[in-house]
Amino acid sequence: METIEGEAEGGRLSTLQEAFHRNHAVQCGFCTPGMIMTVKDLLRRNPKPTREEIMDGIEGNFCRCTGYEQIIEAVLDATGQRTKEDGLTYAG
Repeated sequence: METIEGEAEGGRLSTLQEAFHRNHAVQCGFCTPGMIMTVKDLLRRNPKPTREEIMDGIEGNFCRCTGYEQIIEAVLDATGQRTKEDGLTYAG
């Protein structure tokens, strides 16, 4: 069984956790563990999900703070589908 407590290793955040932090996908933190574990499972099944596939993948997790956009951006970032040129342009 995997839990959010095992996500970081050696005091370092995982790639997914870093992407959530970098994209401000964490506000109150209540949904974050569930979101990260759900996205981790999604990425195992689909390493390069589209925006629509990410939305479908996180559909069962409720977030009242971010409006989901930053979470989607974080997943695109973690999977290398977000360019860094302007922070708003997505590759693919």
